[in-house]
Amino acid sequence: MRHASYTFAGCALGLIAGLALVGPGTRAQEAPQESQQKAAEDGLWQIKLTEAQVKGFIAVQPDLVDVLPKLQQSGDGPDTALEAELNGIAQRHGFSDFAELDDVAANISIVMAGLDAQTGQFTEPVEVLKMELKEVEADTSIPEADKKQLVQELTEAVKTTPLLKHRENVELVQAHREALEEALQ
Repeated sequence: MRHASYTFAGCALGLIAGLALVGPGTRAQEAPQESQQKAAEDGLWQIKLTEAQVKGFIAVQPDLVDVLPKLQQSGDGPDTALEAELNGIAQRHGFSDFAELDDVAANISIVMAGLDAQTGQFTEPVEVLKMELKEVEADTSIPEADKKQLVQELTEAVKTTPLLKHRENVELVQAHREALEEALQ
């Protein structure tokens, strides 16, 4: 049973959705027409990560923990003051703005969601979700109402989870896996 992997994969994919408050809208305005369409189809702006971005993401986590309650209370999006605070935090850790940090977080999360907890081997997150869906459907120990909810959530996640575009991100995230896991606890 891989419920622990689902929980981690779900959390990682949840991070993508949770942080995607500022970045995608601003990135879509800057992109050429074809890139806008592709970004909109994926619902995620995939980038090739750098070592500096991954290290900056790890370093920024304590500052984000402090501002997370404000971000969660912001509803549809941060107000001007909160947006300025988020941009300041991102810039102190080497990012041009919060949109770049948001993109880095999403791209790290895709890879983390596909890493096996024991072996560290990468499997496309959508494939992990498909395996988990099959396991949940076959598990008779899950109460029916909970199973229905899990199946619905996993089915939706399978439909919306993009394939990884930059395979080189896997090696970079694997190299920093332990520090990333510690930072995200």
